Amino acid sequence: MNGEQNQQKKLVSTTDYLEAAGVFRFCKNILFVILLLALLVQQTSFWLVTADVVKPDDKNTSSLTVLAAQSGQPAKQKTLPAKADIKLTDRTARIEEAAEKVTAEPNQPTKSAQVKSTVEKIIKKKIAGPAEKVKTAFLNINLKHISWTVRFVNFILVIAAVLYCLTMLFTLKVSLSGQLGGINHISRAFFISLLMVVLLLPWQIYFQGIVAGVMFTPDELFRSCKLFKDQGLIYKSFFYLRFFIYWLLVFFLLIFAQIRSARWAKAILKRLEVI
Repeated sequence: MNGEQNQQKKLVSTTDYLEAAGVFRFCKNILFVILLLALLVQQTSFWLVTADVVKPDDKNTSSLTVLAAQSGQPAKQKTLPAKADIKLTDRTARIEEAAEKVTAEPNQPTKSAQVKSTVEKIIKKKIAGPAEKVKTAFLNINLKHISWTVRFVNFILVIAAVLYCLTMLFTLKVSLSGQLGGINHISRAFFISLLMVVLLLPWQIYFQGIVAGVMFTPDELFRSCKLFKDQGLIYKSFFYLRFFIYWLLVFFLLIFAQIRSARWAKAILKRLEVI
């Protein structure tokens, strides 16, 4: 009689632990999807800025130029060389002489106006320098959109990553207390998720020049992309190591943690079938 009561109590207790594990498993899966999407959006923002397909958000000067000026690099001004000035002067003088001759003729006012307008256009074009190619923006996205997106994604990443790691910890405690099994898998999943959180956090804000996290600020991204164009192979290698390879490491850690937690769930089901 006492044996049956103890077995019934143990069954009820195991059922309670299984229900708690099911709740944590559901929350863990939701947080995994949020983290996965946030990481993908973050990397997409990086490649959009790196590929230079984002419109500047300022009418006069782009944000990249402003950040370069703040970092001590003056913006480049286009100036005409001395030879170009001489050629421009000679060509303008010849065109003006032709315009005066046409103006001297009494019955040709229309040609005079056309020549003068042509002279003005040439002078303006030469003084202004060669026209810059208009960038074809991707889906009409500008730097302001990228900046807000990166800030929002950083907020989501911090909250979701910490909650994901805590969920793994609580799942480990439930498995230990309820003797549900799969302790090996859930322990590995918790350690991997903890390592992912450590690598993800933006340590460069507090320990600048010592260590950096996968998360980056908009200013850091814009400044690095601006300097990328004029640097050598070593800088470019560290650039991709910082913004892509590092991100790829955290991405795979998240995948591995989720795989280990899935194996933990399968181990629980196998043990319940045996029992």
